[in-house]
Amino acid sequence: MTPAPADWAEASAEQIAESVRGGKVSAEEVTRATLARADRTASRLATFLHRMPEEALASARGIDEGRSRGTTLGPLAGVPIALKDNICTRGIPTTCGSRILEGYHPPYDAHVVERLRAAGAVVVGKTNCDEFAMGSSTENSAYAPTRNPWDLARVPGGSSGGSAAAVAAREATLALGSDTGGSVRQPAAFCGVYGLKPTYGAVSRYGLVAFASSLDQIGPFARTARDTALLFNAICGRDPRDMTSRPEASPVRLEALEEGVKGLTIGIPRDILSGEGIAPAIRACFERAVAALTRSGASLRDVTLPHAKHAIATYYLVATAEASSNLARYDGVRYGLRAKDGNLTTMYEATRGAGFGREVKRRILLGTYALSAGYYDAYYLRAQKVRTLIRRDFSEALEKTDALLFPVTPTTAFGIGEKVDDPLSMYLNDIFSVPASLAGVPALSFPAGFDEAGLPIGLQLAGRPFQEETLLRVARAYEATDDAAARRPAIAKEGS
Repeated sequence: MTPAPADWAEASAEQIAESVRGGKVSAEEVTRATLARADRTASRLATFLHRMPEEALASARGIDEGRSRGTTLGPLAGVPIALKDNICTRGIPTTCGSRILEGYHPPYDAHVVERLRAAGAVVVGKTNCDEFAMGSSTENSAYAPTRNPWDLARVPGGSSGGSAAAVAAREATLALGSDTGGSVRQPAAFCGVYGLKPTYGAVSRYGLVAFASSLDQIGPFARTARDTALLFNAICGRDPRDMTSRPEASPVRLEALEEGVKGLTIGIPRDILSGEGIAPAIRACFERAVAALTRSGASLRDVTLPHAKHAIATYYLVATAEASSNLARYDGVRYGLRAKDGNLTTMYEATRGAGFGREVKRRILLGTYALSAGYYDAYYLRAQKVRTLIRRDFSEALEKTDALLFPVTPTTAFGIGEKVDDPLSMYLNDIFSVPASLAGVPALSFPAGFDEAGLPIGLQLAGRPFQEETLLRVARAYEATDDAAARRPAIAKEGS
């Protein structure tokens, strides 16, 4: 068994679960260590919208009691986990970072929450996010912007910024977020942790509050490749309550992650790397990673993704159109905020006007316009055709390779307030994350280095549908050659 760490908040999920199952540490002890770490840092980072210390400790005690009775404990026994606040939790506030759902307590758990509880994980809180998962910085939260643990003047990325920052700051060992156009991968890159967008259909969306239904996926955050696999394994698989979930989804074999990259071919899409706007530090990190994987035995092959240049325009038509439809349900009648004055029509208008933030309103308007009579064919239908071409590009490139390697973002984390008033600049930050979302393929952000200011750099692997194992295998091989994943921000060292 692995030796006990000085602080269990620093331990890996694999180490915690092994130690709890073996009686080396109690789940309550691990939970208390993690809660204590969050007590010192969560208010400064604004990582959580709702913390759950009492519920977490009760859950941990239940795990310890089960062990004392001889109950077989699950693969995540005693592991503290945080959940993005657009994942439904029974009786616990779920606001999606929006005023319009302030005070909403779902009457049921999301499928992934059911699976996590069955695996023995301990939920410690609901994390901050851009409102309804619409944003790339977590500045669109109706409550407060989350701050990056590596530099409190910078954003953690979005929309799952609270989850990524919580894992980086050791306020949770694992976390879940949602990824529609990069909302797991981009904050993972900005915060120096792993973030996986599974294949579309690999994880049930039952209980995930919808943004864009043909794109949304729940995905894990972790600090190691093996922990990422453990969490993915706990939540993947067919769920009859979600018609899009697929039986092909299968757990990752942890032993396969140690097989290295010898015999694998990594595709390099040089065409999408040729444009301007990529920071020199990210280009240099990319080239270092290519060299490291080559030395480890991987073969390289240049590939093309010719339609990826149209991905941003395509995404912001498809996603906003679906958002316009999905968010029509927030009318002040069924749940959440309700304006008091006026007749039914004015109540609708007042509720949505007061409840939705600026970015959500912008996207609803864009989507409604794209779906309106006279514009549907010119915008939404054409975007769907381009999406098919992007999917075809990935399919053809992955016929010749095992995975594609490219950046997650064009820059490292930007300053709070730097882009919030420039929507186009903010949208362009997703230029490398959106293509894989439109294609529906799995994509993984992994820690790959740091820039001259000490900010994390993440690189991205995209693969064939339901081949998450290959992506994690490549990332694990890189992890063995570099200390980027092992480094931690100064704020995470406080009190340890």
